[in-house]
Amino acid sequence: MSNYSPQSRKEEDRLSKEIIGAAIEVHRHLGPGLLESAYEECLCKELEIRDIVFERQKPLAVVYKGITLDCGYKLDIVVEGKVILELKSVNKIESIHDAQLLTYLKLSDLKLGLLINFNVPILKEGIKRIVNNL
Repeated sequence: MSNYSPQSRKEEDRLSKEIIGAAIEVHRHLGPGLLESAYEECLCKELEIRDIVFERQKPLAVVYKGITLDCGYKLDIVVEGKVILELKSVNKIESIHDAQLLTYLKLSDLKLGLLINFNVPILKEGIKRIVNNL
């Protein structure tokens, strides 16, 4: 049973809005068609400008039977230890991208992730919220 509170939900919703605003700003300046790494670099700079705390390329281990295993997972960006951002620059978001972010959410015990595909004409169409029901 999760101890997920309405206060946590409000905080994640607030963060989500701030993150989406930052991502839209990056997309407005760069447009679609660049490599993911360019968007990651610029989004991190935009989060920094907005005084939003984040970790970049954070390693994520798998704990199996009490043993920590390094599977090589790296989270693109984790905002304030609460929201995982998985960035893409692809023609279309596929179910494997959803599964990737959901895996990261489950392994990290976090509730909310944003899948952001910058390779779209209007960024709102490239953003997907993924929720881990814990």
